[in-house]
Amino acid sequence: MKIGFIGAGNMGSAIIEGVLKAKIVSPPDITVSDANETAVQNLRNSYLVVMGDNKTAAQSDVLFLCVKPQVIYSVIEEIKDAVTENTVIVSIAAGQSISKIENAFGKKIRLIRVMPNTPALVGEGMAALSPNANATGEDLKVVGDIFGSLGKSEIVPEHLMDAVTAVSGSSPAYVFMFIEAMADAAVQGGMPRSQAYTFAAQAVLGSAKMVLETGKHPADLKDMVCSPAGTTIDAVAELEKNGFRNAVIEAMKACIKKSKELG
Repeated sequence: MKIGFIGAGNMGSAIIEGVLKAKIVSPPDITVSDANETAVQNLRNSYLVVMGDNKTAAQSDVLFLCVKPQVIYSVIEEIKDAVTENTVIVSIAAGQSISKIENAFGKKIRLIRVMPNTPALVGEGMAALSPNANATGEDLKVVGDIFGSLGKSEIVPEHLMDAVTAVSGSSPAYVFMFIEAMADAAVQGGMPRSQAYTFAAQAVLGSAKMVLETGKHPADLKDMVCSPAGTTIDAVAELEKNGFRNAVIEAMKACIKKSKELG
């Protein structure tokens, strides 16, 4: 299997690293193209992948379009004649619908729209996969295995992609703000900042792992920490008083709205 990448930024590089670590293919089976030749050369030096132009990368069994929404259609115009009906195309361009991408190619294509997130850079990503009508079960398995090498992946209907953007695509930013705020408060309480970040980040990591591994409702896990007349319930009450959950919900609603507008 040959895999092509157009775009070698953070996400493209993370996918390449995950594919190689999982031994899905070997370095000579990966062709990378990017306007930033230094980025491609760095990947070449690190992983021995093949350097090429956009049309060369497009002549692959699986083609990843790891470019920004404002660039994707000029790239498609350049490569559409090089892509065959047997090529599995994977788009990670935010807000760009399956129908819009299909129309840009102007012919029958096998397409999977994906919304990944930045924790893929450390092997803890969450990716949503939405196939078009021509993508096969085997196509989904191949692409699912690739994103599985970067964390977790789930198949979702395309109409949920805006919600996916809010709950996983953009949400690392909310979590980073939460970690920073907790660390600021710990510093205010006398803890050194570097230590405060470690405590806050590990608490978030461990809490997320409890949700995933125990299968318990988050409210049940919260109640386990809230002893009667204890410290935690006072902190929870203060969060509620200041609209913590409502702020998160409203932020995600704004994210969904913006995602819809991008399409």
